[in-house]
Amino acid sequence: MKTTISTLALAAALTAAPAFADSAETDSISAPVSDEAPAAWQPQDGDKIVFNVLRKGNEFGTHTISFDVESEDSFTARSDVELKAGLGPITVFRYELDATETWKDGKLVGLEGKTNDDGDDEFVEASLDGDSLNVNGSAYSGNAPLGIIPSSHWNIQQAFSSQILSTETGELLDTNVEKIGRETLTIGGEEVETTHYRLKSDLTVDLWYDDQSRWVKLGFEARGQQIDYVLTELY
Repeated sequence: MKTTISTLALAAALTAAPAFADSAETDSISAPVSDEAPAAWQPQDGDKIVFNVLRKGNEFGTHTISFDVESEDSFTARSDVELKAGLGPITVFRYELDATETWKDGKLVGLEGKTNDDGDDEFVEASLDGDSLNVNGSAYSGNAPLGIIPSSHWNIQQAFSSQILSTETGELLDTNVEKIGRETLTIGGEEVETTHYRLKSDLTVDLWYDDQSRWVKLGFEARGQQIDYVLTELY
């Protein structure tokens, strides 16, 4: 099975979460979210999460998630990631991800994603199949437990999960999470109280969520290069 842990080319795997997760054994599927997980943030129609992605403090790209709420218990979340690095006018690395999640009654019931990982094409499709998800992806095809959280970061329950679903390849990914503690961040000139979580594997990835369970920051270091997500404004 091809790994989705991509530490190459400026660690673009942060966009699909394998940067902090090991590949799961496909015969060890179990309930992935802890009973201690807080309720996920609930989007309103038209909500948008916009991050500028920085590499060593310089512009690297954007990560946007747009929400289309169809009813009180049904919505879609579309992730659009565009990363690019170059030497002068020459582009030496490009990463593009377009993934759409379908949610109903608080659970993921559908996923479609396509990724251009610097010329390597990845994909995933998942749909409800009884009491599980049927996954067809470039790295995994089979069942995933209903209730699994996708690797798009916006859902705080990812930080309370033992396993997540890659929005890049469909792979089931084991996660280990440490709660670091409370921190005050300044976002758009406003002080925001947050909780800092650390997800450890080959790389260490840090995630921050505020008291409304909104994803507000991400950062990690890969090959000596610091990657940071800077939220453009609170949503």
